[in-house]
Amino acid sequence: MDSKNTTVSDCFKSIATLSTGLFKDNGSKFLAFAYPVTTEEEIKGIIQGLKKEYYDARHHCYAYRLGHTGAIWRMNDDGEPSSTAGRPIYGQILSAELSDILVVVVRYFGGIKLGVPGLIRAYKTSTADAIANATIIEKIATEPYRIIFDYLQMNSVMKRLKDLGLTPTDQQFNLSCSLRVDVRLALIPSFLESFYKLEGCRIEKVEAETQEDENI
Repeated sequence: MDSKNTTVSDCFKSIATLSTGLFKDNGSKFLAFAYPVTTEEEIKGIIQGLKKEYYDARHHCYAYRLGHTGAIWRMNDDGEPSSTAGRPIYGQILSAELSDILVVVVRYFGGIKLGVPGLIRAYKTSTADAIANATIIEKIATEPYRIIFDYLQMNSVMKRLKDLGLTPTDQQFNLSCSLRVDVRLALIPSFLESFYKLEGCRIEKVEAETQEDENI
């Protein structure tokens, strides 16, 4: 196994709790909501909830970024001119180097058109305000594994987990035992090497459930 994998970067920045921002221009109000999120299904629910709560708003524009590399992302203008809402929202997320975050900006139209530059400024500024009001935290990316082992190997399994600083969850103890551990990316090579050497023990990666989400 390539030892270079042990130096993988598994730390990234996100936000701790919901934070809000506000921008006003020529009667229009832009209410920004920044949420910590981890799945697209969670995002779908939040957006639907905001649309119900602010049903009388003209637009509900958003952008999100997920994962320690930000590989999952999307932006939506919700009827605003192309790239005047979702893109500036997403740009602020990138500028702050954040992930596992959703920002929704709810717009109440004030009767005066702001034009493309004005819209970009409004969505950018309201998003920046929400991020500025947020508590930034560091997150560690992990991957879930299930360890399946014979009951007689219980002590050996638990000792290895303790040595690696891993906390087991979803434990099932019968003649054939199993437990789940979330392993930080940088520790995966050491984790696999330790348990592959243990007789009567099998390691399985827990595959995440995929969510089909064509229309958030």
